[in-house]
Amino acid sequence: MSAATDAVTEALRDLHSRFAGVDEGEIADYIPQLALADPDAFGLALISMDGHRYSIGDAEVPFTIQSVSKPFVYALALSVLGLDEVSRWVNAEPSGEAFNAISLERGTGRPDNAMVNAGAIVTTALIPDTSRTPRFERILDCLSRFAGRMLDVDEQVYASEAYTGDRNRALAYLIRSTGPLPVDPVAAVETYFRQCSVRVTAMDLAAMAATLAHGGVNPLNGDRVVAESVAAQVLAVMATCGMYDASGDWLLRVGLPAKSGVSGGLIAAGPARFGLATYSPLLDPAGTSVRGHLAIGSLSQRFGLHLMNNPALPGSTVTGVTTAEDLPVEPAGERESARRGRAAIVTAQGALDFTAAERVLHALDEPEPEGTVAVVLDLLRVTDIDTVARAMLRSGLARLAADGRRTAVADPDGRLREPGEDGVAPHCFATLEQAVAWATREPAD
Repeated sequence: MSAATDAVTEALRDLHSRFAGVDEGEIADYIPQLALADPDAFGLALISMDGHRYSIGDAEVPFTIQSVSKPFVYALALSVLGLDEVSRWVNAEPSGEAFNAISLERGTGRPDNAMVNAGAIVTTALIPDTSRTPRFERILDCLSRFAGRMLDVDEQVYASEAYTGDRNRALAYLIRSTGPLPVDPVAAVETYFRQCSVRVTAMDLAAMAATLAHGGVNPLNGDRVVAESVAAQVLAVMATCGMYDASGDWLLRVGLPAKSGVSGGLIAAGPARFGLATYSPLLDPAGTSVRGHLAIGSLSQRFGLHLMNNPALPGSTVTGVTTAEDLPVEPAGERESARRGRAAIVTAQGALDFTAAERVLHALDEPEPEGTVAVVLDLLRVTDIDTVARAMLRSGLARLAADGRRTAVADPDGRLREPGEDGVAPHCFATLEQAVAWATREPAD
């Protein structure tokens, strides 16, 4: 197993193992097709800002997106119409009520926010509908660009939703009776049903969340899906409204913008860090995946991901990946040059947090030049390493060593040393030369 997956996939694997046996909650059965879901299904996926993908369990099992579509259609509406125009029709205040409640502003009839059903129906209705580009085609194209691949509709789930969706139809007519629904209620709701029936996987949802976290740019393909300002606006509404009447407790305890869906999907976004998604159809009374809630909450605590807890440290980056023979040293003999050429060097700088450590570990895992047998991590320009990054780097280096790669670290300030640890961390040296010399020493040395 690679160093990066040691830190991230191992964390996902641990969470999957811990919570896969949780059998609390109920499958949504008010939409008959959703009741057919496998109650044991459980998948987790994470995508970093560099497009690195990690998953465990049923991360590629398809299911319908349901209410997890709401932030992305809201993003489309904001992109087309702008915040001021969208806000004329849909407010941005937490409702404190269930997803299907009658949450309308007194006096105007505006839905409280775009995350509850009433607001989502209006948001869907705001998407322009033309003969050249029908409304749903715009929506499907938007969702697909967020996911980084072409999505489709589960027609059986759509038919099931349409057959049982009287409450949503009633909401649409009620909104229309107060004035602010800009299209025919029947047309608005039918498009909304198709939107909720789009088929995705947990990996797709992780990509969609990562695109919001990445300022509107899909980290898998570099496609700018929405403007950075739109991504920030959507994340703000997700943070305050995405979990319905449990939004405040979620933000307090987990601290990440999130959105749940009654099919069992759940997304969370770490701005400038990652997109995270889970799939498990057993739901709590608020309509949120029980296992997904437990997993994301535990991951946030494990890696210190709460938005208010530890903002991303500036200047974190991998500055280079090279081999030791490129170091500026006195001319060496042929045997010495060949020996040094067996060591790959990864150089980091700045302050290292979760995001930076994941990048460093991924760089350590890059295919090394032919003939290299050792890896040296250069921390000479690193100014700080937080607790999470230190644990990730130590664990990743240990995994590389266990896989037979000789590892050494240039760490003159002892930043990889644990608090209270005597001496220096294993295989850490005061200079890059010493680290390279140790990593490339002959077996008889």
